[in-house]
Amino acid sequence: MKITDLLKATGIELNPNVKTKSEAIDKLVDLMSLTGNLRDKDAYKKAVLERESLSTTGIGEGIAIPHAKTTAVKNAGLSAIVLKDGIDFDSLDGEPAKLFFLIAAPEGENNLHLDVLARLSTILMDTDFKNKLINAKSKEEFLSLIDSKENDKIKEQNNKEQKSGYRVLAVTACPTGIAHTFMAAESLENKAKEMGVSIKVETNGSGGAKNVLTKEEIKNCECIIVAADKKVEMARFDGKRVIQTKVANGIHKSEELINKATNGTAPIYHHEGGASEEGQDSGEKEGIGRQIYKHLMNGVSHMLPFVIGGGILIALAFLLDDYSIDPSKFGSNTPLAAFFKNVGGTAFGFMLPILAGFIAMSIADRPALAVGFVGGALANAGGSGFLGALLAGFISGYLVLGLKKVFDKLPASLEGLKPVLLYPFFGILLIGFIIVIIVNPPVSGLNNAINGFLAGMGSSSKILLGALLGGMMAIDMGGPFNKAAYVFGTASLASGQFDIMAAVMAGGMVPPLAIALCTTFFKNKFTKRERQSGITNYIMGLSFITEGAIPFAAADPIRVIPSCIVGSAVAGAVSMAFGCGLRAPHGGIFVLPVISNPLGYAIAIVAGAVVGMILLAILKKRVEE
Repeated sequence: MKITDLLKATGIELNPNVKTKSEAIDKLVDLMSLTGNLRDKDAYKKAVLERESLSTTGIGEGIAIPHAKTTAVKNAGLSAIVLKDGIDFDSLDGEPAKLFFLIAAPEGENNLHLDVLARLSTILMDTDFKNKLINAKSKEEFLSLIDSKENDKIKEQNNKEQKSGYRVLAVTACPTGIAHTFMAAESLENKAKEMGVSIKVETNGSGGAKNVLTKEEIKNCECIIVAADKKVEMARFDGKRVIQTKVANGIHKSEELINKATNGTAPIYHHEGGASEEGQDSGEKEGIGRQIYKHLMNGVSHMLPFVIGGGILIALAFLLDDYSIDPSKFGSNTPLAAFFKNVGGTAFGFMLPILAGFIAMSIADRPALAVGFVGGALANAGGSGFLGALLAGFISGYLVLGLKKVFDKLPASLEGLKPVLLYPFFGILLIGFIIVIIVNPPVSGLNNAINGFLAGMGSSSKILLGALLGGMMAIDMGGPFNKAAYVFGTASLASGQFDIMAAVMAGGMVPPLAIALCTTFFKNKFTKRERQSGITNYIMGLSFITEGAIPFAAADPIRVIPSCIVGSAVAGAVSMAFGCGLRAPHGGIFVLPVISNPLGYAIAIVAGAVVGMILLAILKKRVEE
């Protein structure tokens, strides 16, 4: 959409009788009303003034662009006035404003007002063009000048992108693909815009890859930033300068990453394990622990949809069944319950093979997928469960890497047989022997011992375990501690320890909720912007998206993190004390009906959130605005 699509002659007035900022806003709102874009003129004006109270829209250089996004707007639009002599508009540079544009955007227009604002600001930076607008003799000339300038700018941008594309490309990905993925993308995009660097970011989220990088873009870019905690497709970057780092660095170190991407110091990436230029890895040096974590998270991220979908369906089966018919067949007594339990159980049964398969694939690429899948299935059937599947995934991956080295010595004419015959045959044969003969006997014995220990834990011990796991969920809010507790919780589902998963999710829901409550009831501890952001944390917390607390934790870690840890520990402990059980590893408040003892679980979450809120309110200092 172009500026001239939104600005009409009826919304323009040249040199009206306006002497003050208030009169200028009144005139602009009146013109906007004349265009027919408003549902409620008074409500829109109130929204404009509220936006103005946050910070002046007098951007300097004689320009002011007030704006508002509200339900009082029917259709997106612009109005404009010119005051040759200028007026005081509280502009950032203290100079009088002469050229005024008012933007109206309806709710749900995907930040249309920000797009128009950015385009207006860009073309108005041309002093000659700005002066031509101020001296325009008619509305028609005013519109013609804008249309011509915008067309030139679009043509210039198109030519630039056709010639060079984007300077920097990026890929962001986290294990669950819910929060970190998109926060890192936004941080990189905002910082690149601030630095004047063209960038395109591909997000590998829970809904699949979006804004996918093209071959041409990869060919023409200077460097690719891969900020990911799980496996992403890397073969396409062979021969390019690549920075590989954690997704958290994409959020917190975006400027550092973009500087490295544009100064020519990033190493060249070679796929299939080749050494990178200057003997470095492609990006920061990854330790063994980091590599293991990354492979594990790739398996967990692919496993979650099966566990979540299957777990909720199984939980519904118990919710809909009649226990009194046959207690020994509870969950399958009625046809409807049996249907849910059968479908859910089938999905749940893929949990361990998928986990092992995608861990293996992360290590040795596609040839290892089948080997890991079979290894996970054998571990599941042999009683070694989650631990056995973990071992099967890692063993399968490194086994296939070994097979690749062995088969590298074969003639080139047999290259096509490797992925379809040699890797699957020898890989599955060897992993079958390893899992059935070597892994299953001791690991199944260890599993039985662990399950027996957990089942035999007294109530006080379980409360301590719940507090520990709940607290871990708040330590780094999506980092290794959080993921360790979460993986332990999902592993407990396979062994029937549903109370552990309940404590883990309760602990993960508390940090955003505690912050949201604190911003609501202790407003003087937060800035206006923080209070506005706090509202979204209600949704994040109720949806079990712990990462909603990250911006607050990053801004004030000394006070926020300890408060959240204590609150989460309380929630985990109370959940255990009430004997709450959860068969699905996600869902937040939306799966409350299928949680055993839902009232007790709600009390646990409220208790943890309130404790976290009170501690945070005590620790936070009063904000002077």
